[in-house]
Amino acid sequence: MEFKYDVIVIGAGHAGCEAACASANLGAKTCLITMDMNKIAQMSCNPAVGGIAKGQIVREVDALGGYMGIVTDRTAIQFRMLNRSKGPAMWSPRAQCDRAKFIWTWREILENIPNLHIWQDTVEELLVENGEVTGATTVWGVTFYAKCVIVTAGTFLNGLMHIGRKMVPGGRTAEPASYHLTESITRHGVHADRMKTGTPVRIDSRSVHLDEMEPQYGENDFHRFSFISEPRKLKQLNCWTCFTNEEVHEILRTGLPDSPLYNGQIKSIGPRYCPSIETKLFTFPDKEQHQLFLEPEGETTHEMYLNGFSSSLPIDVQIKALKKIPALRDLVVYRPGYAIEYDFFDPTQLQHTLESKLVKNLFLAGQVNGTTGYEEAAGQGLIAGVNAAINCFGGEPFILGRDEAYIGVLIDDLVTKGVDEPYRMFTSRAEYRILLRQDDADMRLTERSYRIGLAKQERYDMMKTKRESIQHIIEFAQSYAIKANLINDALQQLGTTPLVRGCKLSDLINRPQITLKNISEYVPAFKNELDKITDRKEEIIEAAEVQMKYQGYINREKIIAEKIHRLEAIRIKDKFDYDQLNSLTIEARQKLKKINPVTLAQASRIPGISPSDINVLLVLLGR
Repeated sequence: MEFKYDVIVIGAGHAGCEAACASANLGAKTCLITMDMNKIAQMSCNPAVGGIAKGQIVREVDALGGYMGIVTDRTAIQFRMLNRSKGPAMWSPRAQCDRAKFIWTWREILENIPNLHIWQDTVEELLVENGEVTGATTVWGVTFYAKCVIVTAGTFLNGLMHIGRKMVPGGRTAEPASYHLTESITRHGVHADRMKTGTPVRIDSRSVHLDEMEPQYGENDFHRFSFISEPRKLKQLNCWTCFTNEEVHEILRTGLPDSPLYNGQIKSIGPRYCPSIETKLFTFPDKEQHQLFLEPEGETTHEMYLNGFSSSLPIDVQIKALKKIPALRDLVVYRPGYAIEYDFFDPTQLQHTLESKLVKNLFLAGQVNGTTGYEEAAGQGLIAGVNAAINCFGGEPFILGRDEAYIGVLIDDLVTKGVDEPYRMFTSRAEYRILLRQDDADMRLTERSYRIGLAKQERYDMMKTKRESIQHIIEFAQSYAIKANLINDALQQLGTTPLVRGCKLSDLINRPQITLKNISEYVPAFKNELDKITDRKEEIIEAAEVQMKYQGYINREKIIAEKIHRLEAIRIKDKFDYDQLNSLTIEARQKLKKINPVTLAQASRIPGISPSDINVLLVLLGR
């Protein structure tokens, strides 16, 4: 074998898999290096993909030609669309997956992509010459040479696991940590720090009184993660909910002196939005109960995941406390919850392509950038993989704007604002939520991906057909005249006000009680138009209805986004010596120097940069 590649990807988690596929599919000879080929795309925490804002990211990865959505649909054992009670900008798909099938589905995909090779080993040294990455060496003494290296090592860099006062080195339970790689990167000026995350107990379902828990049913409609997937094939299963109680809390409190989170053993910061059960007791001392979700780990296994009970308390405390929940009184666990500390790198030292500002052709993606979540990792991995391939062959950087994708919001937040805790995506982080809906990710992104050669012809053709069908429905509704005397009986049956005079069909559809489907039953010409759609009919009808009902809001956000684009067009990178700009505050000078923003818009998003600072830069640019 000749260990020379265009791109090396270190780590085969969710970021690494998407990065390797993206670079290989763009023609780069790629090697994916992983400690264990049987743990590729392991779901280290809960066996689910998606959720609020995260589901939108997965749809975006799919629209760009990534694989997370396809793998999720093939291995889903429960699907739900969250936030149905809110507007469509908030709808977020989520799926429970079969953990084992998820791994093997990913591996099958990886092994059948041209230009992609997998190597089982542990990288311990990054090779850099004259400020440019040249390859990496492994613990087995193999030297790999490459034009670009993408580090997606997850929680493995100097990983240290905690259960009570017991500490065990590792990147995941029963898996070794990765040593020396962090130091081989930081010696080139890249700043590293420590973060913490955790995971709950895994439970034997045979020991649970499920009849005493509240079932949480899934949905089995047309919704899927991938725009090109077939319907789900695995058996669909329930989740279950229960609550802690004061007895549980009292036992947990007795273990706090041995909790590594509170006895000084763990000094790094954990995820604010996925707190441990210990943290919940501290943060909400007056709360008498906390909801827990029991989630299946697979189609045929008895193993279940207890969502909401992440903990690093001693094993006996965890089990004793859980047995005070009536449905868990006979509890048997496969393994306890634990916390893990690991290294990450300051993401403000990255460009929007996720290439390091300090080491040329070194890319970082996933938890090593201070994020948390499979979905955030996958989105970063795809962007890093695309830009690594571009660096190999030439071309314009591939960067997504904040008004184009949640992935764009994610990466801009990381490189502009940095992180002081594990970053998790929420819809509230995006200024243009109504433009970044889960239903239109393909409309936003597939054409851009197709132009660079990542999204394939089949995907592009499906997107075009969908777009044309949506437009046809909208145009028909906008031009079709409705007569009051012919529709008023139907309107009363649908619970809405009768017409005084005729109107266009689109005016009726804008009413909250009216949907495309229910009104079509009373307008035969419209029903005939909908029946002409033979492929992805429900998906197209839903997308058309969202566009029609929310067109005013969509147009308003587009206008706001266009205004921001004017600042995005003003490039300021390397145009100022910020130390000499005495008209700026000291804080502004320090932060602008550190981030060195590319555009004036990016500068405006840096914490601590005021509108007056931006006005000063505008004046100086005018001069």
